[in-house]
Amino acid sequence: MKSIKVSDIVAGLLCLGLFAQAPTKAAGPDPVVSISTGQLRGSLTSNGGAAFKNIPFAQSPVGNLRWREPQPAKAWTGVRDATAMGPMCHQNDNPQLAHSEDCLQLNVWTPKFPMTSPVPVMVWVHGGGNTAGSGIESLFNGEVLASHGVVVVNVNYRLGVFGFFAHPGLTKESSHHASGNYGLADQIMALRWVQDNIAKFGGDPKNVTIFGESAGAGDVNALIASPLTKGLFVRVIAQSGPAGAGLALADAEKRGVDFAASLGFTGDDALAKLRGLSETELIEKGVRAGLGITVDGWVLPEPATKTYAEGREQKVALLIGNNSQEMQPRGAPGDIRQMISQRYGPLADRALAAYGVNGANDPQPDPENGTVMLQLTTDDSFRCGTVQELIWHTAAGNRGYEYQFSRTVHGQEALGAPHASEIPFIFGTLSVWQNMRRYNESDQQYAPQMQEYWTNFAKIGDPNGAKLVKWPKFDATARAYMDFTDAGPVAKEGLRRQACDVFMENQKRQGL
Repeated sequence: MKSIKVSDIVAGLLCLGLFAQAPTKAAGPDPVVSISTGQLRGSLTSNGGAAFKNIPFAQSPVGNLRWREPQPAKAWTGVRDATAMGPMCHQNDNPQLAHSEDCLQLNVWTPKFPMTSPVPVMVWVHGGGNTAGSGIESLFNGEVLASHGVVVVNVNYRLGVFGFFAHPGLTKESSHHASGNYGLADQIMALRWVQDNIAKFGGDPKNVTIFGESAGAGDVNALIASPLTKGLFVRVIAQSGPAGAGLALADAEKRGVDFAASLGFTGDDALAKLRGLSETELIEKGVRAGLGITVDGWVLPEPATKTYAEGREQKVALLIGNNSQEMQPRGAPGDIRQMISQRYGPLADRALAAYGVNGANDPQPDPENGTVMLQLTTDDSFRCGTVQELIWHTAAGNRGYEYQFSRTVHGQEALGAPHASEIPFIFGTLSVWQNMRRYNESDQQYAPQMQEYWTNFAKIGDPNGAKLVKWPKFDATARAYMDFTDAGPVAKEGLRRQACDVFMENQKRQGL
């Protein structure tokens, strides 16, 4: 599958005031829990639950720990304040907001406090192209979602040059002979922390769902394919980010060498000089590093798509989908016929017919999926990769569910449902984007339905509930999916079947 380049879109969203506000103070004493590293004092939420923030799940990855696998968090004495968010991980996109290299913390919300029996756990991995974003955003506040009877956890993980930098020197010093996937390793460490500690918050460590959006969805799909995650989760939700192949370690190392050379660092001491750079210098210069998930031989022994195609991924239930019009193509739109012909080669005639551009005139925009160019870009980067992943995953005997989120913004229906527009419905944080989206009462009624589907899936591996529209399971023949339309959820079949069939055949032709 093609890599997803969405950090520019997500960075724009992050600048719209999406970061956590002070929690609503509820009456009663502050909740205190004892975990493996010490005591935490959180705060009660307005719905009777509790929130615990800025909890270290690993040591600070600074100094000699920069570009090393995360190490277990150290214990503290006394009661640690857990009522305010910590900093986001370093990134170029949000220099006006607090960020730090010391950022490996997570946040926990419970449905009530104290808890009397264990409930399922949902662990959120944020998006941002693996170069931006954080777990502290108010868009990802877990209070409303937790009120549906789950414990919600969201995590920070190293980003950009701090989290996805490979170099031969790093590979050589690693006991795993690997480098590059430090951000993924952080996510795995957070999941191990959940196994060790979440019961103290009322969560069931045997019933963990990981879920993410955009690059976060790509990350959780990579984690399904990783041998290091066995036993850490039982279900996965991936929103707008199918599994990708990843970059070969040798190619990633070459990028790292080229980046170091661009700074004048070559030879045996290049790595020491890179570690000697200040955080500020590395943030400024690291934007040129050209990063991404790496097939490092440790976190990912092989391309995730190969693992899926051969049925060797983790045996977990999967709910995965996309939005109807994920993103506008950047730059000039170009000639779609030429793009398709170049991309599809001997399959070009079939692809041109699938998009209705095998004649002289372009088709009218589709009411749900937009212009033919938007159809192509969403199919290519999101939609058809999702279908392919589900075909592979269900063929291996796993349960799967597909969706498309098509609900539009009132007065902007022609723009469809763009990238990330489902998130406030899932988290119940419509108020965060209220000024931008002008949500109304119908949106307020729509959001709880989606929260029920998501939390039902987290609880039992099936999104359905008594009062919800029946969501059929995916199979390779019917390809059933749920379309979250303006009018409500509608069960359909064969999302973009003709276009996705030729897409999948072309991927196979190219060995992807």
